[in-house]
This record gives sequence, C-alpha cells and structure tokens, in this order.
Amino acid sequence: MKLLKQLALLAAGLLLAGAALATVDVSGVKYEETIDMRGTKLQLNGAGTRYKTVIKVYTLGLYLPKKAGTLEEILAMPGPKRISLTSLREIDSGELGKLFTRGMEDNMDRAAFSKLIPGVMRMSQIFSDYKKLNAGDNFMIDWVPGTGAVLTVMGKQQGEPFKEQEFFNALLRIWLGPNPADWKLKDALLGKPA
Repeated sequence: MKLLKQLALLAAGLLLAGAALATVDVSGVKYEETIDMRGTKLQLNGAGTRYKTVIKVYTLGLYLPKKAGTLEEILAMPGPKRISLTSLREIDSGELGKLFTRGMEDNMDRAAFSKLIPGVMRMSQIFSDYKKLNAGDNFMIDWVPGTGAVLTVMGKQQGEPFKEQEFFNALLRIWLGPNPADWKLKDALLGKPA
C-alpha cells in the first residue's frame, strides 16, 4: 500500500512538472507550448515582448501547425494560425489600431494595402469601441481556413470574420515583415535565440 501511495505521488509530481514545462513565460505572461484550435493542434512558434524604447508594451505569441523560421514559410503554410497579444500596461485602443494600420502599410506596397482598407477601417472601429486595453487584457486573431480571420477580444468574438487571407497575412507582416514593429520581437516570434 505504501508503495502505491509513493508511486501515485511520483506520478502526480511528474504530471505537474510536465505541465510546468508545457508553458513559456514571457514577461509574466504564460504561453502554452501547444494549443487546440478548433480541432487542430498548433504549436508555439515563438513569443516575445514588444518594447517602446525601454517600456514593455505587450507580449505576442505566434501559433502554427508546425515550426517555421521565415515569414515566407509562414505565409505559404496551409492550415490555421493564431496571433495572441496580451497587454502589459494600459494601451489606448484607438492608438493601437492606428499603429496596426501603420505597421501594415509599412510592410506592403500601396496597391495591395489599398485593397485592405475596408478591413483596416473595421478593425480600427473595433479597437476604438474598446477605448483601452488594461494590463493583462488579451486579444487573439485566428486564421481559420474557410472562415477567415476571427478577432477575439477578452474572450469575445468581434463581429464577422475578415474573409481575406491577405488581411491576416498583412497583420502578420506588422511583426514579421521587412519593417517590423520590433526587430527583437520578430526574432522571438521566428524562434531565433535572443
């Protein structure tokens, strides 16, 4: 009986240790190594912190069906994808929407960007409606094949999905394009060592 109790305790300890190993801590925000998104297993490609000068602004995690080291691999990869952002301080949502727009614009040619303006306007309106994100607030943008880009703010889906894959790809380029919002964050999302 004593041996069974010891084995049970050992098994419980191993389970807890495995659970602790299954997350990555980024500035106090935990990202699971793998997630289930609508029946598909995705793995954390990378996660990092967005800095503005020396101030931590938010963390970002990128989930993909398999690991990828370049933007081109990610864009060509079929299947679902997730961008998960958690605020580390109070952020004016309207300002964040403007920064996203500028980030998309900085990483695309003008003609391609102009095709996305209706989606950009709708996303900016969603952010404006929230006024601000507080420390710990989270939003996710999921690419769901056949459905589109689904925006979820603090656990609540925001309107209809953005149908165009190019819109989701433009969002990815904010952090992974030739002119990323933060070079160190880009490297972290691509799984490159710091």
